[in-house]
Amino acid sequence: MKILYFDCFAGISGDMTIGALLDLGLDFEFLINELAKLGVSGYELSLTRVDRSGINAAKFDVHLSSIEINHHHDHSHEEHTHSHETHHPSPITHHSHNHRSLSTIKHLIESSTLSEKVKQNSLAIFQRIGEAESKIHGVDIESVHFHEVGAVDSIVDIIGACIGLEALGIEKIISSPLHVGYGTFTCAHGTYPIPGPAATEILRGVPIYAKEIEGELVTPTGAAIVATLASEFSKMPMMRVEKVGYGAGTRTYEKFPNVLRAVLGEIEIKDATPDTISVIEANIDDLSPQIFGHLMEQALTAGALDIFYTPVQMKKNRPGILLTLLCAVGDREKFIELIFRETTTLGIRYRTENRVILQREFLSVETEFGPVKIKIARDANGKVINVAPEYEDCQAAAMKHQVAVRIVQFTALYRYHQKIPPEPQPRT
Repeated sequence: MKILYFDCFAGISGDMTIGALLDLGLDFEFLINELAKLGVSGYELSLTRVDRSGINAAKFDVHLSSIEINHHHDHSHEEHTHSHETHHPSPITHHSHNHRSLSTIKHLIESSTLSEKVKQNSLAIFQRIGEAESKIHGVDIESVHFHEVGAVDSIVDIIGACIGLEALGIEKIISSPLHVGYGTFTCAHGTYPIPGPAATEILRGVPIYAKEIEGELVTPTGAAIVATLASEFSKMPMMRVEKVGYGAGTRTYEKFPNVLRAVLGEIEIKDATPDTISVIEANIDDLSPQIFGHLMEQALTAGALDIFYTPVQMKKNRPGILLTLLCAVGDREKFIELIFRETTTLGIRYRTENRVILQREFLSVETEFGPVKIKIARDANGKVINVAPEYEDCQAAAMKHQVAVRIVQFTALYRYHQKIPPEPQPRT
């Protein structure tokens, strides 16, 4: 499994995230072209190399036109600075105002031609921000109008980060605890303590700490990206490191590298999948079917191992749904909170169960339809039990070449067995 570890010893912001992804190999021109699919005007992008306390890092910036620049930004750690590098102009279209509602931003994303995964992750991040703002200001979520986070630079940061993560093929994100800094900062509403109300609410359930560095190290944008997309917060896991990227913050500190370190590597599936899991259940008979689909997307994006629905007959002879969610034991509270927030249930059951799992590994085979990833399942003795092409790879190849999915599946299996002949079976 390809994973990305965010080492947030100097916090995290949107521009630092994209800078780190660019340093890992995300193509800058590709990012520009993908962001153009949003149809948003009023900005230019730049990428420079900077030194932060001896570390050479990528500095990504969103430079706003005069219509967007007359407000405080969440984009960088503290202040927005212009670079002397050549800028790439954005496309010319709509949505150039500073204050946007959640529904406006959702429409912007949903009406774009971005990939479904980028849309899904971006919407989840903005939903998390909207829920935090709703709670802080005591208003309905649809009445929330984003200020700093609704500006073009933050929209570009959030969606750009999702574009970069997909382009790099990241399957799982793990983050360190977040160094948030200390002191105060000034925004449109006045002077607030660090971390600010929005960032603090977004980071509920996330481990944070402060040391001697004064300043806002974690912005609401950075907080929302990592809190929504990271499946766990821990020390660096056992992994095979492939690349390391550094995304620079705006400020410089004496003997303190103001960078986000992103470590790209691979982790064995058998190390990432627990043998002991939490099973969470709830019986529901009064929820719109549309919400069940939304909940499944949210749960899987947040790292659920599985979620499924079973028709049941409930009390008063009402047809209902048994919701079952499987997750790592350490994620149980996160998913209980998600189910209470997204559904109408008044009670949730949970238990811890053991399971037996096969070790899994992946191998890519070349076919006339392009590369296809093969999933190989082995028992405890290393014997191959099952081999199957990844459906998403086969589906994408089939659509590209206008052939049936099963043709790609059969071809991928054939190429695999050409490469690795089946193991001899014992005679009975």
